[in-house]
Amino acid sequence: MILVLAVLLQLPDSLPPKPAAPPAAWLALIGAYAAAHDTLYVYEDGGALALLLKPAAPARLSQASESVFTFTGPRLYDAERVVFRAGEVHVGGVTLHRLAMGPANGGQLRLQPVRPVAELLQIDRSLTPPAESGAFLAPDLVEPARLDSTIHLEIRYSTTNNFLGSVFYSSVHAFLQRPAAQALVRAARVLRPLGYGLLIHDAYRPWYVTKVFWDATPPESRWLVANPAQGSKHNRGAAVDITLYDLRAGRAVEMPSTYDEATPRAVADFPGGTSRQRWHRALLRRVLEAQGFTVNPSEWWHFDYRDWQRYPILNRTFEELLR
Repeated sequence: MILVLAVLLQLPDSLPPKPAAPPAAWLALIGAYAAAHDTLYVYEDGGALALLLKPAAPARLSQASESVFTFTGPRLYDAERVVFRAGEVHVGGVTLHRLAMGPANGGQLRLQPVRPVAELLQIDRSLTPPAESGAFLAPDLVEPARLDSTIHLEIRYSTTNNFLGSVFYSSVHAFLQRPAAQALVRAARVLRPLGYGLLIHDAYRPWYVTKVFWDATPPESRWLVANPAQGSKHNRGAAVDITLYDLRAGRAVEMPSTYDEATPRAVADFPGGTSRQRWHRALLRRVLEAQGFTVNPSEWWHFDYRDWQRYPILNRTFEELLR
């Protein structure tokens, strides 16, 4: 099956076998720890715990024999068991404290809006997108999920389960320009024999929603959202926020970070987490890039379709598209 995948994707190398899950006890240690200007990443790689002290090269924990690493932290209680979670790592007389990277419960990371979202929705909906010049292709937005039943939707912006905790879409839909939607269908066909499907979090996004994102997001976190003055690839119907789900279990797979997470874990080549999480991320990227998508370096879940610049910025609501 791996050989078939390599042929279909025209990859120079076959994808390695899916790694085994790490021991549960290691999950309490995996993370990022900091002291002064140093950041120590503890992650799992090749069935061993590994260390990366940026900017130094990584080393396996068992190979760092010249130093003794001690992890300390609280014991947390849930309904069934006591769970240890490292809060500090001690090495050579230095204490590094765990960095808060992503929500502790693995859910959706939230930012505090700098202005009320409901107010911004009313204001920005009446605005006009930036003017553009040049010849554009005629928009032809279609729903990938209607072209392939294994493409599922979890549209976070139709609920409050998103980074701003507000509803932006009044219905659950994902639209893309037809060539991009057809490319997702081809990707889904490659993934099916491997036991995976595509799960879309967002696709076409009206321009006014991008404007609200920008106006509501704290300035230090605006790298997470597009500048409405230029419009976004989402506004052109040529970008998709997407992940994998397990066809048999029906659940999203584990990735190195959660969706829309404004932390270093979101970077497309973030070295941390587990081998299995990075394998999932690599599989998604290889499959989609083989079909004409390019990953956003800052967001492993965000993929832009080729020729995105040939489509205009759009501001039509889902309801207008469905008429």
